[in-house]
Amino acid sequence: MDKKKFYMTTAIAYTSGKPHIGNTYEIVLADSIARFKRQQGYDVFFQTGTDEHGQKIELKAEEKGVTPKAFVDEVSTEIRRIWDLMNTSYDKFIRTTDADHEKQVQKIFKKLYDKGDIYKGHYEGMYCTPCESFFTESQLVDGKCPDCGREVQPAKEEAYFFRMSKYANRLIDHINTHPEFIQPVSRKNEMMNNFLLPGLQDLCVSRTSFKWGIPVDFDPKHVVYVWLDALTNYITGIGYDCDGNSSEQFKKDWPADLHLIGKDIIRFHTIYWPIFLMALDLPLPKQVFGHPWLLQGDGKMSKSKGNVLYADELVDFFGVDAVRYFVLHEMPFENDGVISWELMVERMNSDLANTLGNLVNRTVSMSNKYFGGVVENKNVNEPVDEELKKVVLETPNKVIAKMEELRVADAITEIFTLFKRCNKYIDETMPWALAKDEAKKDRLATVLYNLVESISIGATLLESFMPETSDKVLAQLGAQKRKLSQMDTFGLYPSGNKVTEKPEILFARMDINEVMAKVAELHPVKEEVKEEEKGIDIEPKDEITFEEFGKMQFQVGEIISCEAVKKSKKLLCSQVKIGSQVKQIVSGIKAHYTPEEMVGKKVMVLVNLKPAKLAGVLSEGMLLCAEDENGELSLMVPEKKMPSGAEIC
Repeated sequence: MDKKKFYMTTAIAYTSGKPHIGNTYEIVLADSIARFKRQQGYDVFFQTGTDEHGQKIELKAEEKGVTPKAFVDEVSTEIRRIWDLMNTSYDKFIRTTDADHEKQVQKIFKKLYDKGDIYKGHYEGMYCTPCESFFTESQLVDGKCPDCGREVQPAKEEAYFFRMSKYANRLIDHINTHPEFIQPVSRKNEMMNNFLLPGLQDLCVSRTSFKWGIPVDFDPKHVVYVWLDALTNYITGIGYDCDGNSSEQFKKDWPADLHLIGKDIIRFHTIYWPIFLMALDLPLPKQVFGHPWLLQGDGKMSKSKGNVLYADELVDFFGVDAVRYFVLHEMPFENDGVISWELMVERMNSDLANTLGNLVNRTVSMSNKYFGGVVENKNVNEPVDEELKKVVLETPNKVIAKMEELRVADAITEIFTLFKRCNKYIDETMPWALAKDEAKKDRLATVLYNLVESISIGATLLESFMPETSDKVLAQLGAQKRKLSQMDTFGLYPSGNKVTEKPEILFARMDINEVMAKVAELHPVKEEVKEEEKGIDIEPKDEITFEEFGKMQFQVGEIISCEAVKKSKKLLCSQVKIGSQVKQIVSGIKAHYTPEEMVGKKVMVLVNLKPAKLAGVLSEGMLLCAEDENGELSLMVPEKKMPSGAEIC
């Protein structure tokens, strides 16, 4: 029987520098999904790679005194080294400087031009070099890039444009009829409400102000703009040819089953990319999953902040599988995860050394001590055995269900629940007590058999997430990997097999003080000289009496839902719970907060403001904000936990 295909990709890593652990998380996440699909029997093709063109690369190469090609060769090699270090099982590593990719990009550009979807014009707007994106004035946030917050520069140049609006309605229909297309759902809502429904502008797809890019072959002073170049790797990497001579692999694997990308680039993958595909008359990918970020304790990783953690440094401390476990287990499905040295040590000691490592070590050691390493099922059963078997046999289906939803952290939790149940089983059966009674020798043998069988199933399930550890555990138990389809049966471990004579410590406990001392040696903390914060003077208003002030009613409100006001660039409409009431409040804070950020916040509300309509929407109060000299707004929130409706006095 032919295997069912599964084609998945990561975003291709930008070759501006060494990837930090937040960048590395994506490839490990993708690898765990690819491995699990293979375990399920799919014919998996897993592609990753590097994005190597653009103005930022040209500038960085110039700073370093090398050619752009030499610069990206070095960085791409380093990225691939990190991906290999993390034991990722990609099938292809594509580079956008590959000759076959560049040739196809030129052909795609020409095809879309001939079709009338690309036309020549002039671009005038604000340009963010790090993001390689143009923005209109209205799209800027406080005059800066809305994606990264950095400075933008005015730019005007001749450029080719893609007619995005031509395909917008078709894309909206596709998203509405394919709810699985953009996941999680919050990302879909963001794309629809913030970009598609307000109307798409035509997209700049070429540049003339720099040279490091793929030349437009019929107009060589232009180079293909980064997104048309980078996004097409998902089809060129498997042999797409726009002249109709695509490879057999392309015919088999396209459309992609999953594009796994960071939430910050979901707009490009769920709006630009599907529209490019529509223009090429190609089917759309089945799903685009925008995963959250892995943050340092003090926010998003940034070299300028000095809070960057790198995968190879973490591996030196903890080992590959411990780092894989941490980044996969600690990342929620929708929300950002946090990584720190302290959290790594805590997980190393509690989950890996204690729950898993100690379990395997105790089981192997007791098998050697009491039976010379021979594991036999004597079938002397008690009710507690059935409880263990029930947990063990339910775990594979629970893991499969979580992985179907890409809830990788939850899948790992299910496996470690199995291991915790094994530890509890040891406490319940007390093998050391059974060993003292010769009459209970067969019961002791049964207990140890049940443990070895249970751990073998758990270790096999662990393969997608911690492949080396899975192999080590099975080797120590003298067990074979089994198929997922065989995991509905308890007792397949061959009775009479032997465990290893010398159990290996899988994970050693670590002392947090020793770890932090080593970290301090590697990364000496530079003392920060804090400048005295300057105050702001504003124009004073007329004095009011205490009685006049007393007419204003301020209370704590909880925002239970929020959405952008249509036809307004500034307004958000919030439903605010104040005690037992819910008030609708419209605020001009869209440039400072997304609707998703607003939900759940406790805020200070002027409750008895006379209702008024803003942009045609009724507003029944006012949210209080502070404003600095640059016009940056910050919602006023209670310092301590306060219930909604609490009076502010």
